[in-house]
Amino acid sequence: MTGTELEWSQGDRAKAAAKLMLGWIALLWLLEVVDVASGHALDGFGITPRTSSELVDIVPAAFIHFGFAHVAANSIPLLAMGFLAALGGIRRFALVCAAIIVADGLGVWLIAPAHTNTAGASGLIFGLFGFLVVGGFVERRPLGVLVGLLVAAVWGTSILVGLAPTQSGVSWQGHLLGLAAGVAAAFAFRRRAGKGVAQV
Repeated sequence: MTGTELEWSQGDRAKAAAKLMLGWIALLWLLEVVDVASGHALDGFGITPRTSSELVDIVPAAFIHFGFAHVAANSIPLLAMGFLAALGGIRRFALVCAAIIVADGLGVWLIAPAHTNTAGASGLIFGLFGFLVVGGFVERRPLGVLVGLLVAAVWGTSILVGLAPTQSGVSWQGHLLGLAAGVAAAFAFRRRAGKGVAQV
């Protein structure tokens, strides 16, 4: 594609971001339907820490959930934050998500309590939260700062609660590592000043 073909209008970028995230959420629900229908066979794709064979599950674990309530709880924040992050460009968004998922998964593999099984999109959600809240300040973009403040106002309390190590059955390690990975991604994938049109 030529450079002009890559320069999408705001409407085009919004449509692409919406389609991507709606498809992502649909995939999560489909996987949970398959999981339930198969007697929870997909739960084995969660991460069991410090077991070498589990390293291959680092990426799949971000798409697997433990029940419909689990995937439902993650759907709205992932849809909203993923959409906002994807507005900056689909390729950049894919790199950010890949970095968060891999870093978070490796961290969980390294430090989660023994004999646990960790799965779900919440690590990515916490990462996208960190990416969006910090990104505007890192890039010194007023609109990005405004988006970050809005995201913090809507989900900030839930994020803080999710970091508490007192919740039974919740991987605060995965949440914390995801958040840290998202903040790091905001620096690693920041756009240079003066680049007016995002590419997808």
